Amino acid sequence: MNYKNILKTIGPGILFAGAAIGGSHLIQSTRAGANYGLELLPLVLLINVLKYPFFEYGHRYTAVTGESLLHGYHKLGKAAVLSFFFLNIVTALVNAIAITIVTAGLTANLFGLTLQPGIISVIVLIVTLSILFIGHYSVLDSLMKIMIVILTLTTIITVVIAFNIGVASNVATDVTKPGLWNTAGIAFLLALMGWMPAPIEASVWPSLWALERRKQTNYRPKLNEALIDFHIGYIGTTIMALFFVGLGAFVMFGTGETFSNSAVVFSSQLVSLYTKTIGNWSEIIISSIVFITMMSTMLTVFDAYPRTLAGLVELIFSKEKNNNWYWITALVMAVVSIVVISFFVSGLKTLLDFATILSFLAAPVFAIINYKVITSSIMPEKFRPNMWLRILSWCGIIFLIAFSVLFIVTKLF
Repeated sequence: MNYKNILKTIGPGILFAGAAIGGSHLIQSTRAGANYGLELLPLVLLINVLKYPFFEYGHRYTAVTGESLLHGYHKLGKAAVLSFFFLNIVTALVNAIAITIVTAGLTANLFGLTLQPGIISVIVLIVTLSILFIGHYSVLDSLMKIMIVILTLTTIITVVIAFNIGVASNVATDVTKPGLWNTAGIAFLLALMGWMPAPIEASVWPSLWALERRKQTNYRPKLNEALIDFHIGYIGTTIMALFFVGLGAFVMFGTGETFSNSAVVFSSQLVSLYTKTIGNWSEIIISSIVFITMMSTMLTVFDAYPRTLAGLVELIFSKEKNNNWYWITALVMAVVSIVVISFFVSGLKTLLDFATILSFLAAPVFAIINYKVITSSIMPEKFRPNMWLRILSWCGIIFLIAFSVLFIVTKLF
């Protein structure tokens, strides 16, 4: 094994981790622990396992073919690529809005801003787009590696301390958990799993970043090297999800404290989970780390969705490379985010739940498309997934469809 080549390969998997450890981990996983203790820990682990193949296929396809997964969709046929395109437009806009409002709340909390959320969102979006415009992939890659390491170490230390000293020592002995198998409970489960560890359409992102990484290093990784990069990011995000559930469980579960629907108040509560464990002296440090973590998620989301949609436009309509589509898409996402945030200023959890539930309902479509690409004649036979990965794929698809149907039935009846 050539470790120099592996170092040249590592990057897209870390960027994926940076995108994942945002809304799904900082918010939904922590809420799961705060509301249900450790009860949902097995479910968080299960959904990460069941989604595993569909994210792995993105790395696999690009390493083998030398092109992005989008080309695989295009070769599969118009139905596949158009379905992915139109669903991606919806999820891109909704997820961008949700991520922006969380980041704006953290910005207000860190800097003590009392401006309107819409104005703070404008500031955050200007900073995000400016960084992407100036630095492109190289800045994104460098920032993410640093921040993921810092947040990971800080979170692990915090959870270990919370577990050892029993922060929630004032927990009531007769805690009443919210119901899981009613309409509200199933909606929360879908919200938790929708972005866990990320929306399935995000499987395209590492394949696009891998091509950028190749330009940066002038090295085309072998399949086993690409999968090492993938596993570092994916296993890391899974472990972090479990730690965030533990953080909510050890610090908030049974205390009677609940997360606010206001972005600014929620952000303050999120930071206090760390500071009440480590100590008030750490507030500015933790606030900065959590803020930069969400900023890193902003950067990846506002790079990945425009990169994906621009690639789709080129494949479906123009057939030529045109960077203008990237910036047009990024600006549309930014403008829509600002407009919607002006109306959803007090509905953080509502908006996040809507975004994550939408991602879950769209997940079976994305999962099936990924499976068809990787098992079709597009892929050389010797590089197609083995039997256990195919079985796991079908288990994941059945699970996603079954839960989606269950949610729809509870809504209708």
